[in-house]
Amino acid sequence: MSQSQSKLSRRTLFGAAATTGAVAAVASLLPAQRPDAEAVTEKPQEPPSRGGGYQLSEHVKQYYQTTRI
Repeated sequence: MSQSQSKLSRRTLFGAAATTGAVAAVASLLPAQRPDAEAVTEKPQEPPSRGGGYQLSEHVKQYYQTTRI
């Protein structure tokens, strides 16, 4: 009975090792995500002196695009 448990344990170990290796191989092939050059160099604008800091930025435009039916 202890032999069948050790074989099962060995199979589990080898299966886990194979799965880990496959995941590592796939992860190494995926392209790295790099930030956009425009997003890095963009500086925030000064808020207006009279208040009312709402601006129609690209982020806001994208949000409004997603809410259209």
